[in-house]
Amino acid sequence: MTREERRLRLSIDDQIENRYLEVPFEIPAGRDTDALEVTLAYDRDAAVIDLGCYDPERWRGWSGGARSRFAITPNASPGAAGRDRRGTATPGYEPGEIVPGRWAVVLGLHGLPAEPIDVTVTIATGADAGPVEDEPPAPPAPSGTGSGSTTTGTSRPGGGAHGGTRLGRDLPAPSGLTWYAGDLHAHTTHSDGTLSIAQLAAAAVSRGLDFLAVTDHNTVSHHAHLPGVGAAYDLCLLPGQEVTTHAGHANAFGEIGWVDFRRPAALWLSDVEERGGLLSVNHPLQDDCGWQYPVRTGFLELWHISWFLDLTATGPWAYLRGVGGPAADRAEAGSAAGLSGVSAAGAAGIPVFLGGSDFHTPDQGYPPGTPTTWVAAEDRTPEAILDAVRRGRTALSRFPGPGEPVLVRVGDDLVAVDADGTVLVEGVPDGGTDRRRRVRGDRVTFSAPPEHGPYRLEAADRTLLAISA
Repeated sequence: MTREERRLRLSIDDQIENRYLEVPFEIPAGRDTDALEVTLAYDRDAAVIDLGCYDPERWRGWSGGARSRFAITPNASPGAAGRDRRGTATPGYEPGEIVPGRWAVVLGLHGLPAEPIDVTVTIATGADAGPVEDEPPAPPAPSGTGSGSTTTGTSRPGGGAHGGTRLGRDLPAPSGLTWYAGDLHAHTTHSDGTLSIAQLAAAAVSRGLDFLAVTDHNTVSHHAHLPGVGAAYDLCLLPGQEVTTHAGHANAFGEIGWVDFRRPAALWLSDVEERGGLLSVNHPLQDDCGWQYPVRTGFLELWHISWFLDLTATGPWAYLRGVGGPAADRAEAGSAAGLSGVSAAGAAGIPVFLGGSDFHTPDQGYPPGTPTTWVAAEDRTPEAILDAVRRGRTALSRFPGPGEPVLVRVGDDLVAVDADGTVLVEGVPDGGTDRRRRVRGDRVTFSAPPEHGPYRLEAADRTLLAISA
């Protein structure tokens, strides 16, 4: 057992030199270390310092500024009685063997004052280490779950009642596909959320969602828990990581392992693509975490919860024009790409549109699925949902429930559902003009070639209601 303190004096000069300060420590060889605890202490009114850790073999976790401590216990030996063979760890960190060799606490110097402040890192092992926090009890699964689950990819396509969707909206879709309702951006106690994975899943099911991406910041410790929780709540839980830095955030989707946020953003993209995942730029105009990198991906969180502050705001459309390329080039580029199932707009450099609530806590006053991302997929397994996203089969709306206007694509047509009296707007304005058509009826089909998009539904006062490519 050991306990050691590292006392530091940090200021803005340290941040300028290196945003990610390593505090190394050794786990001695030949010793069966059965617990590790790291504690960070500083004046939280004066600075913001993130907390993370790696061992000699891998990244062990990250809690950002949400925690001041973490603990890890190793995998139990096969014969160990009364112990969880997976080990345990503070959410955000991966359990497992506390391997001997050089470890490092990683301090993210997010905000530091001009004058130095005292920072103390305490590393304790063995009996000196504090316990792993208890998980809150899992809420009961809402009624109607547990039948026909497809979260593991082994059950029948669709799952659940109402033709495979929880809400049963029966939106028109291409042959063999179903529009599933979900949310592609949410957080748990594995980063800075306040709900456990089970609590978040219960909230999503209560909202009527079919799928939910869990995208905790700079960690994948939650990934191992998703299949079991998803099966318990009959909910497709997508593995994700919000790659998070001071200059922008991006969601990496798929069971692709950890993406090193300390590397250049261009390498995030290449790493994710090489591993078969998807990388989406998140909330590109959001407050102090807008997208500042000179990197463009094929996927964009166009509708983030922050747009609800003013649903008549046009900033996201201006951003989209900047990343989309000349409208006249879209059709030709889409045809030349020859990508089966990929929209012409996407092939031409127009990103696939995603929505995200960026849910952290019920205290924010809105549930998961605000806004809602609709995905036209063969079933609601993680593989099918992500394949549909990859192919650009998405649509966005304010909320998921019946009666909410939705605009979905079927071939070269768009169908406006529950949208009587709204206005269909075609394209991003060019020279101050755009094409506008009135929707008359509860289910109206419009000829709407993808190369003329994007399209959106607005209320008469120009409030945004729905988006489709």
